[in-house]
Amino acid sequence: MSGRLVLVTGGARSGKSGFAEGLARDGRQPVVYLATAEVGDEEMRERVREHQQRRPAEWQTVEARTEVAQALARLPQQPGTVLLDDLGLLVTNRLLDLSGDADPTVATARALDAALAAEIDALRAAQAAGGWDLIVVTNEVGLGIVPETPLGRVFRDAIGRANQALAAIADEVYLLVVGLPLRIKPAPGS
Repeated sequence: MSGRLVLVTGGARSGKSGFAEGLARDGRQPVVYLATAEVGDEEMRERVREHQQRRPAEWQTVEARTEVAQALARLPQQPGTVLLDDLGLLVTNRLLDLSGDADPTVATARALDAALAAEIDALRAAQAAGGWDLIVVTNEVGLGIVPETPLGRVFRDAIGRANQALAAIADEVYLLVVGLPLRIKPAPGS
């Protein structure tokens, strides 16, 4: 039996992680929090600490900067709900692995799209095998100006395509704006 897929998107500090945590808290137990962040500086360390303090102590945390399905496969028991926070950092990690210190090329962008499709396919296969619910937090970054750098443009395009792919197969999609959730899918009233 396959569980449900919920996509939670929004801008920076829109409340998407807190909203997704509430969905997980109210959902099937036990919860596995799948963290994709890498702590590279004090500001990121503080962000991670803030997220950790909000989570219930009984939630298991799994850290995986990439290959998230493989990290979940190593769990001793099946979760009821997996909360992946967040897809944007997963995209960043994959992009930086592919481009290194150089500006990404068209070939890098194609390789990134293929790597993200493989990540999503593997995660969905793991979910189908385990039957758990999956909540994915992501970033809505396409509402602003076109990024000045090739790295920014490749990131924006890749996360946009990954978000579309997940939204197309999601059971529910929420957009967080100023801390308020707007249900996009299924449409309100349906």
